[in-house]
Order: sequence, then structure tokens, then C-alpha cells
Amino acid sequence: MPNTALLRRVSALAVMIAMPGLALAQAPQKSPTPAANTPAAAPAAVPSADSVVASVNGKPITQGDLAIAADDPALSLPGVDEAQKKSLLVDYMVDLRVGAQAAEAAKIGDTPEFKRKLAYFRDKLLLDDYLEQEAKRAVTPEAEHAIYDQTVKLMKPEEEVHARHILVDNEAEAKKIAARIKGGEDFAKVAAETSKDPGSKTEGGDLGWFTKERMVPDFANAAFAMKPGQVSDPIKTQFGWHVIKVEEKRTKPQPTFNELKDQIDQHLIRKAQQDMILKLRSEAKIDRTDAPPAAAETAPEPKKP
Repeated sequence: MPNTALLRRVSALAVMIAMPGLALAQAPQKSPTPAANTPAAAPAAVPSADSVVASVNGKPITQGDLAIAADDPALSLPGVDEAQKKSLLVDYMVDLRVGAQAAEAAKIGDTPEFKRKLAYFRDKLLLDDYLEQEAKRAVTPEAEHAIYDQTVKLMKPEEEVHARHILVDNEAEAKKIAARIKGGEDFAKVAAETSKDPGSKTEGGDLGWFTKERMVPDFANAAFAMKPGQVSDPIKTQFGWHVIKVEEKRTKPQPTFNELKDQIDQHLIRKAQQDMILKLRSEAKIDRTDAPPAAAETAPEPKKP
């Protein structure tokens, strides 16, 4: 008779690494929203990092071990609820420990190659954590606002157009559509009825706000030459024939601090990390045996008698 527990669990390593979609597909459906008069559950106590969740041949797996595994990008489980995620992480750590213990028994850790790998990954983890710690100090409100002020100061004013369009296959059809709209028919209604552009058809042909470089040249030149409320004659591009209506024009507003904050923080982090590496290199005594030798001075030729 097959081992049902094994069939149910399969391999946590397979679920967590080779088949991450399986865990997502097995995520339970959300429970119905509780009635308004249902008492709120008390917040669960945060378990200690040292609390043991399992053991393998007498060696414990702790909550802290699960937290480290949960931070591994290879084990990302979006959409899986916390209870199922914890169960999968425990299974993964059990498989990891079982395999690691078998590898130790086989003396894998005693080989020179393994020791080199271990030293490499230790150095890498140390560097990653050190750079992360140092970079956090660089992200201050003062530094963020200084970068923001500098960025918006360098931004040149750009004109934007808010327009609608109708895309069709041939000029004759585009001329008929332009005549209908110039005759008083609603642009959005005609766009929904006739446009071949699936991205804007359901929005009445609305393209929103755009700068000139975002559109192909023939379309952009026509749109930016028009006045608000004006409807174009047919315009040809590589996509087909367009009828354009310009709704509004404006100078593109500058992005707010909050809109740029994430990009600013990433810039500050990268710069701090690069500066730190350059500083460490400048202060270290580095000898490279693979450096090309300095070019030997050519001996002067003896003078001819």
C-alpha cells in the first residue's frame, strides 16, 4: 500500500523550487468575510526565533531557520496564506536537513572544492549584509529631498497632449469617419463602433496624456500641431489610418516627491554601495598575480661605427 503521507506531501524541495506554481494553485480560497458582530480574534503572539518547529535526527529546526528560508527569493510563494506557507517551509527545511546530513555522512564537506564554495558564499553573504547595512544609512530624508530637488531642476518643460483616435485599415473609411465626426457625431461613440485599436476602442479612443516622443512621428506631428477640440483629416502611419481629436494641451507637470521616492532610494542605495566598495579597495593592499607585466624598456641599439 502506498505511503499516503508521502504522496500528499510529495517533496517540499520540488514544490518550493521546481514547481512554485503548484503551491499557488493549491492555495485555499478566501474565507467568507465574517459577520460584523463576530468578535475580532486576538493577534497571535510572535513566536521566538529559537522556538523549535521540527527536528531531524535530533537536530532542531527553529522559527529563525524558517524566517531565513522565507527570505530566499527562490522560495517566494505569492498568494499562499501564512499557515500553508509555514507548512511548506517546514517541509522544505526537513528535506534540506535530511539531504545535508546525508552529505555530511558522505564527507562532502571535507572536499577542497566544497570548502572553496563555502568560503565564497560566506564572503558573499558577509558582503551583502554589510552593504545593505551601510546603504540604509545613506537613505535619509535630507538626501532624498536633495536628489529630488536636483532632479526636477534638470527637467525641461515638455508639452503634453490629451487626445483620442480612431484606427482603421484604409483612407476611404477614415475619410467617412472624419466626415461623420465633423458633422456632429460623438467621437467616443464612433470610436467604439469603428476603431480597430483594441487598447483604446472601449475607452472611446482615449489615449490619455502623452508627450511627443511617445508616439510615432506622423501621428505625433499631427496631434501636436492641432488645437484643442480640433478633429484631423486622415493620418497614415505604419499601423493604418487614424482620425485624431485633441482634447487638451498642457505643460507636463513635474513628478511629485512621492512618485519618485522609490527611484531616489534605489539610486542612493546603489551609490552608497558603489562608494563603499571603491573606498574599501582604495584602503586595501591588493596584489594581483594575473596583472600583465610592465612593458620592458627597449635597450638602445649600439651605435654603428
